[in-house]
Amino acid sequence: MAMAKVFFSDLKAGRCSSVVEARLLRYWEARNVKRGGELMWMDLLMVDVNSTVMQVTISAGRLPQFLEQLHAGTMFSVTGFDVSRCAQNFRLTDSSLMIRFNESTSFQELTEPVSPLPEEAFRFRNHSELIGLANTNTQLPDIIGEILSVKSTVCDPPEEKNRVMVTLKLDSDETVTLSFFDSQAVAFHIQLEAMRVDPKVMVVTSINPKIVGDIELCRLFLNATSGTHVYFDKNTGAGAALFYRLAARDTGLPSAAPLLKSYAKVENMTIADLNSFIVSAASQEIDFLCTGRVVRIDTDKGWCYVACSKCSKKLQRTETAFTCGVCINPQAVGALRYRVEMAISDDTAEGIFVWFDGVLTKLHSIRSSEAAQMLAEDCVNPEDTRLPPFIAVMEGKTYTFQVRVTAFNFTEHHKTFTITRIAEDNGRLPADDVVNNVIGGTSKARKKTGAGASKVVKKARAG
Repeated sequence: MAMAKVFFSDLKAGRCSSVVEARLLRYWEARNVKRGGELMWMDLLMVDVNSTVMQVTISAGRLPQFLEQLHAGTMFSVTGFDVSRCAQNFRLTDSSLMIRFNESTSFQELTEPVSPLPEEAFRFRNHSELIGLANTNTQLPDIIGEILSVKSTVCDPPEEKNRVMVTLKLDSDETVTLSFFDSQAVAFHIQLEAMRVDPKVMVVTSINPKIVGDIELCRLFLNATSGTHVYFDKNTGAGAALFYRLAARDTGLPSAAPLLKSYAKVENMTIADLNSFIVSAASQEIDFLCTGRVVRIDTDKGWCYVACSKCSKKLQRTETAFTCGVCINPQAVGALRYRVEMAISDDTAEGIFVWFDGVLTKLHSIRSSEAAQMLAEDCVNPEDTRLPPFIAVMEGKTYTFQVRVTAFNFTEHHKTFTITRIAEDNGRLPADDVVNNVIGGTSKARKKTGAGASKVVKKARAG
């Protein structure tokens, strides 16, 4: 007896023995990051003849039975599965139901379905709809837009912490920022770098909208998720339609791919060139690699300071307490931090470089508070004690280090460069978790989100 054929919209919660014909749109792994990336299940999105999209889940234990059949675009007949309700958060479809494969599931490839199946399906949302979904974690919609710019911190070879930010212009002319992190950032960077033509359009699936800061300013960020897939230009019908519309006009914007190829990596630079760069170049934020020998440690500037534990600014010491002028707190809580100025030279020139808390702690595996305990003297403030011996012996040694150049370096007040990380013995830059850098001993602590690479803005030609 032939099994009855049904549509996704006909399904009810419970076990189903009917047959559904559908096309596999895309699929991805769901892993548990708290258990070392353990595979939990495979998520699939499938579309039926009525363009209804349904989420399908295959558990890790049953996945080997079906894995070789999973190819995006393939048509299947599915029968013998469980239908359950979707979670209320991070919804991938408009349906409140989802399919789970069980021990009786039949998943057979189709060559001739009863009716033609859609080639693609997306849940595009406009700017106002994205704002409505922001910070709710309820839906993971899709977007389509024109590529305006790309900012990448991916280096070569890629390190542990990476980020790529893409600015897209939606149909309504509003712009949004799309963020990729870690392995997804590396994959996107490599994909864009390898393209032979400059991309104009992106279709991006399953993104999580966020608004950062004042909601009235509507600064909208779209974070990639494990289910995010990226399609460029004419890889989809929807993308092709926008591509040809944009191709009919000429905006004159430079392309993204060549700039990405040229400037994504952290460049090596001599100290003479570094000194020249801040005089001749436009103000910007960029990273360089330098190699030099420590020729002098400025002991007059001390080796540490007491920072506000809240804003990281230098505290003012009174007879009975610390005061933070930034937080306007007369009873601020202080935290001891490294700050050491050193003269470093190579074969071309000499410069003054500042080592801050995160870099020196990682280099010597000794916290500033621990160093202060080693040097403790009665009635002497920690910042007034002698130089720790493990810092003193750095004089005469050669290091390869990363320097961050910021807008501060292009001002007349510039006197020092800030070291943000140190190369390991093999010359490769390690991936820091967070490096707190305080420029000039008074400016805001900075979280290092890259993995040894500069943030360089790249623009994409839109026509």
